[in-house]
Amino acid sequence: MYKYEHGGDIYTEETTADGKPLVDFSANINPLGLPLGVKEAIKAAIKDCDNYPDPFCRKLREATAAYLNVKPEYLFFGNGASDLLFRVAIALKPVRGMVYAPTFTDYAKALRAAKCNVRNYYLLEENDFLPTKNIVGKMTTRTDIFIICNPNNPTGQITSRAVIERILQKCRVINCKLLVDECFMDFVAPEKAFSVRDLLERYPELIVMKAFTKTFAMPGVRLGYLMCSDMEFLDKLYASGQDWSVSVLAQAAGIAALKEQEYLHESMMLVQEERQYLISQLTALGAKVYGSEANYVFFRLTEPKRLDKLLREQGYIIRSCANYDNLERGYYRVAVKTRVLNRGLIKAIKEAKKHALFINFN
Repeated sequence: MYKYEHGGDIYTEETTADGKPLVDFSANINPLGLPLGVKEAIKAAIKDCDNYPDPFCRKLREATAAYLNVKPEYLFFGNGASDLLFRVAIALKPVRGMVYAPTFTDYAKALRAAKCNVRNYYLLEENDFLPTKNIVGKMTTRTDIFIICNPNNPTGQITSRAVIERILQKCRVINCKLLVDECFMDFVAPEKAFSVRDLLERYPELIVMKAFTKTFAMPGVRLGYLMCSDMEFLDKLYASGQDWSVSVLAQAAGIAALKEQEYLHESMMLVQEERQYLISQLTALGAKVYGSEANYVFFRLTEPKRLDKLLREQGYIIRSCANYDNLERGYYRVAVKTRVLNRGLIKAIKEAKKHALFINFN
């Protein structure tokens, strides 16, 4: 039977055994929730749902191109970032690909669905799960695509611009595509955040992926996009799936979201403050925190065992990272939320530790 391996599963169990509502820390969504302007745009677009959506997302494409200062023809939209990953795999038909380990599981899933052999580049704990200078040497003439999440999920570590440029130079030599997933870069502190989309013109080997999902708290709407200067590849993307993968409602939501500048500023300030709160509190509880530059915190806490299970009993869902390649039990990821919710999570972890200590003592 197929097993769902992501966060955000609020449907299998909606409450605890004693009826408490569950608070979901397993999905990394903007804690401010869906912007009012986006809600209003979705409502207003309902009247247009008796028409097929624009297959080329023309209005959304123009708005996004102006917002990002990229050429409109470089943009391709899809039903969320995960949908785009499968499109890329179908369009390129790579024989061999490379991904980080640990990283977002759908990279390998999409590649394997296209019968691609996937090789891991192992990020080591002794290096704080950061790539080292040997990364380019791991790419060979047999590598057709390399996918990097930046900042990485679940570690929240950032691959430097210098490293990405070295990888791109190698990609040119060996005829390899590099897909850089920047879905979480909007939550990185301004002094550390960057995009490589300015390299699109110079490197047709580069594909940059973004999504509205996390930034604007609209995972239920489903909207993501790719940027690439390789026109032949973009044509293959259009041919790799249905023409109407972005709904009328999603296109309207995307256009409205790009106008939410105050919302973005407020959410950035909130995430920076609350991320530091969670890091300091988890560290005080004995956790080892790594990276965590985005809107989630990645940590290791070996005691109590099965922290995710103990917290769920208290009404909190966190992401156990035991099913990620190159990780094991004891690694967890929690979303950054509001102070009230974050304080509640920390209190629940303290209770779990006390409970485990009591059980072990007796």
